[in-house]
Amino acid sequence: MARAPSNRRPVGKSTSSSSSRGLPNRLRIVGGRWRGMKIDIPDIAAIRPSPDRVRETLFNWLQSPIVGARCLDLFAGSGALGIEALSRGAAAVTFVDREPQVGRHLTQTLQRLGATGATVKTEDSVRFLEREPQPFDVIFLDPPFASTLLQTVFARLPHGWLAPSAHIYVECPADTPLPPLSAGWTVYRSKQAGQVGYHLLRATTVASAEEVLP
Repeated sequence: MARAPSNRRPVGKSTSSSSSRGLPNRLRIVGGRWRGMKIDIPDIAAIRPSPDRVRETLFNWLQSPIVGARCLDLFAGSGALGIEALSRGAAAVTFVDREPQVGRHLTQTLQRLGATGATVKTEDSVRFLEREPQPFDVIFLDPPFASTLLQTVFARLPHGWLAPSAHIYVECPADTPLPPLSAGWTVYRSKQAGQVGYHLLRATTVASAEEVLP
């Protein structure tokens, strides 16, 4: 389900205050050691977990690369992508979301799961990328659908955030094209589920932000 536009500039996956709008408040872990477990998600209208079938397809694509991977869930929200990665063998996941309620909830959920290798950062996602970079093998990007953050994030990732042959997952409205890709990036897989477009990119070289494909 797409998020409703917000009057504030959206800088994290969650952009609205708590409300009850009939959104699902639980999600199911699709595969791995926690397969079938259901976890609660915060009652925040802006949170839009990736659907089960989308996550299943994504992690089929990432079946080999996810094992032992260092992952960044940059607009964490429900944490569905990062938790699924940990369930399937990722070595470490950093969850970033600006909402304190989301950060607290993710921390509690990860503790209940007994997850190791998980770090939760309650921080603006763009400002996080202004910090000293560290390379990640897999980066999950599922920003608010009404935002224009992908272009900004795409420009920052080549500056030390990508491990060699990194994978970048992008979820966005199906009718919205991806921003220009940095040099060395390619679209590895791409599908659509209803109004959701989801894409797996591969970054075979680390390029500067100015080097973009037309």
